[in-house]
Formats: sequence, C-alpha cells, structure tokens
Amino acid sequence: MQQTAPKTLTQDMIWIQGGTFLMGSDRHYPEEAPARRVQVDGFWMDAHTITNAQFAAFVGATHYVTIAERALDPRLYPGAKPELLVPGSLVFHMTQTRVNLRDVTQWWSYVPGACWHHPEGPGSHLRGREQHPVVQVAYEDAASYAQWAGKDLPTEAEWEFASRGGREGAEFVWGDEFNPNGQWMANTWQGEFPWANSASDGFVGTAPVGSYPPNDYGLYDMAGNVWQWTSDWYATRDPAPSAKTCCIPHNPRGGTLQASFESSKIQIPRKIVKGGSFLCSPNFCRRYRPAARHAQMIDSGMSHVGFRCIRRG
Repeated sequence: MQQTAPKTLTQDMIWIQGGTFLMGSDRHYPEEAPARRVQVDGFWMDAHTITNAQFAAFVGATHYVTIAERALDPRLYPGAKPELLVPGSLVFHMTQTRVNLRDVTQWWSYVPGACWHHPEGPGSHLRGREQHPVVQVAYEDAASYAQWAGKDLPTEAEWEFASRGGREGAEFVWGDEFNPNGQWMANTWQGEFPWANSASDGFVGTAPVGSYPPNDYGLYDMAGNVWQWTSDWYATRDPAPSAKTCCIPHNPRGGTLQASFESSKIQIPRKIVKGGSFLCSPNFCRRYRPAARHAQMIDSGMSHVGFRCIRRG
C-alpha cells in the first residue's frame, strides 16, 4: 500500500496510514510463517529509535532505575552463580577466531555493571554516542519510557506494516536488492560472524540514528542497528485464516503470556523484537528484513536491543 508524503505530528513522529498488508514470510525462517493478510489502523510512529539523549532526559525527569541497575532476586534465578547475581546486563564481545555458532556464550557474557549508560560495562560511557540508539533496556524499561512520553510500544503487526513502507512482499524495507547501486541501506555485519567484521557500512557497533536512508514512509533504521521491542508476547504463529473463515485479522495482538512460557525452554516470558541489528549477518542471523522476528526475554537488556514508540489515533 502506497502512502502519501509523510506528515509530522512533532519533529520526531510520522503518521502511518492504516491498511492491509501481507505479514510474515513463507520463504525464510520458520517462525516467520505463515504469510497472512492483516489489517491495522493508522498510528503515529517515532521516525527513529529512542536515543541515549532521549532516554537520559526520561531518567533525569523521573529518576527511573532500569532493570539492569536493580538488585537481582536469587529466587528467580535458581542455580545461578553468586557472582552473577548482581546488577548487570548482556554484552557482546567479538571472538578471535571461528567458533561454534550453536554456543552463544562464545560472544555473549553477563557483565556486572553494564547498563544503558555503561553499555559495555564499568568504564564505558555515552560521550559521543548521545544520538546512538539506547541499548541495554529490558522490556519494562522501554514500556516505562513510552508511558512517560504519552506513547505506546507497537504491536508486531503495527511495526511490520510501518517497516515495509508500502512495499508489499519486498525482501527488505527498501526493496529487493541488499545494496542497491552499491549503497549501504542499514547497519549490519559485513563478514563472518562473530569474529570478522569489515565494517564496510561504516560502523562496527551501533550507528547514530538516521545514518542510513529512510524507508518510503520516512522511518529510519527499520532494519539493522538495533532490534526493537514490540508489545506482543512471543509464540508460534497460528495458521493463516482459511478462505472459509474469510476474516482478515484487524489490529491483531500476537501471543499470550502463557504461550510465551510454553515456547521457552528457560521459562522466562519473552516478547517479540523486530528489525535485526548491527550483529545480523548472512552466515548467522539474516533477520534485517521486515518479516523477521525474534524472541527476547523480558528481563534482559542487551548490546543490540532498543526500541521506538507509537501513538495511536
């Protein structure tokens, strides 16, 4: 569905006209299937992901303490090593050589003291990264910011509809070619993950928001840079409606808390994140596409997860 030239509510929000679209994909990862028609109403969406500067303003106004900065309850983490039961978050570390891609502990580690303003742990800082997307924010942190701003987090359907920019069925948010005319369109991993990144797109880690061209709706970084929280619980998708039932889902909200528990091997509920990140590469995580989806534990911030907000109506 094509949209007229974007109109702005504020400097940072763009109106996304509602409509129907083909959500998901039958050609990629199994959790993206089935492709199905979905209808969403119009809404306003942040033109870019929330930045460190914006999140700092929220913390300064409310004195909010993120989950990564709070003491952990040992009862919630039976069997955990005592040295890990301290405030902190998950930090990515590039490996030195090829590693077993089935073992994520080769490149992810829990770092005490890592949080949104010390994203790599104690000693790291945000100087020079004020306009980079905030990371190390758990779901509650993102939802709290949205409430403070008078906004919401998008559903998966709202997020995917907006990310496609009216390009029905396109592989990427900008079209079907990954590097049209040799131009980098998103911040992703170039090389063999997790040990060799040429940074041909200009960045090894996160990039300032708006560093790449927007999609046709005027939204920046709807692929790559950081994964983005949605409000939907993660669960296996239901089969697409049959011709007999005929009904196109209207403003669907995916999953339930119970279904999220049932789909998780570690019994921590998970929400859906969308968009991929600077860590996505063809050899490991080809999820810098609008149909891609991933399950993220609600209590965990990470080096590559951020968010943007919407306002309905």
